Parts: sequence; structure tokens; C-alpha cells
Amino acid sequence: MTKTILTIMGINLMLSAVGNALATNNAKAIFKDTKGKQVGTATLIQTPNGVLIDADLSSLPPGEHAFHIHQTGRCDAADGFKSAGSHYALKKREHGFKVENGPHEGDMPNQFAGADGTLRLHVFNPAVSLLQGDGALVGGSGTALVVHAKADDYRSQPAGDAGDRIACAVIERAGE
Repeated sequence: MTKTILTIMGINLMLSAVGNALATNNAKAIFKDTKGKQVGTATLIQTPNGVLIDADLSSLPPGEHAFHIHQTGRCDAADGFKSAGSHYALKKREHGFKVENGPHEGDMPNQFAGADGTLRLHVFNPAVSLLQGDGALVGGSGTALVVHAKADDYRSQPAGDAGDRIACAVIERAGE
């Protein structure tokens, strides 16, 4: 009986450790609009080759929108999300997929909101990580996901002529 109890306790401890390890490889983010209202969520999943971002947003203007990672984990609606800082750019590259010295690590493809204002996205970014070290999105001053009012032209400096920031989400380690 004692061996059985110890075995069960050992298995539970091992499963708990595996669950904690998986949680540290994931992050979450809650999008707010410029009025401070929650308009969506995102889950970020560490993979062996980068980070997969899975998000659902609503109440956006229909059409094409720039979608970026910004360098600071602050989303102050009062300042139009300028608190999120510039694009996440570790290697001091230029902005955009269409420039020779680009893109920033935080540059990602434009996304499309439907006529009903919903946006569902799956984006893979191989230049970032949820783990410690180069490209880590969590820790320090953190980072944020930002949706802009207009499409990114993938070349204008410093941010693709993407217009105002209309939704912002601080990236936080899952379980925090």
C-alpha cells in the first residue's frame, strides 16, 4: 500500500513538473482597444523554430491591418498605445519585408478583419522566442502585440506607414 501511494505521488509530481515546463513555454496576451475595452486574446506557443501566435479579436474596423510585436510591455490606451514603444528590433535592422536591411524581429504580415470586425489569426515568427536569451519576448520590460489602423506597406520607415495603434496586448507568460 505504501509503495502504491509513493508511486502515485511520484507520478503526480512528474506530471506537475511537465505541466509547469509546458506553461513556461507559452504566453498569453489580452487585447484592449483605445477605450480600454477588451477586444481579444492571443496565445503564444514556443516551438523548436520560433513562436506561433494564435489570436481572436473583435470590434475592429473591417479591412487590412498591420500586426507587429512592439518593444515594451505596456498598453496605455490614454496615449494611443505609444507606451508600447517602437517595433521589436534586436539587431537594429530596418522596418519591412521589402527593404534590403529588413525586417525587424517584430515585423509580421498584415492581417484582415472581416466585415463583422472579427480577426482570427495564426502567425509564425521564427525571429523571436519565449525562452530566455536572444529574441525573448518575456522578462525585462516585456513586449506587446499591436494592431494598427492601416496596412503595413512593408517598406516605409520606421513602421510601415501603418497608422494609429488601435489594439494592444501585453505579452505575459502563461499562468502569471
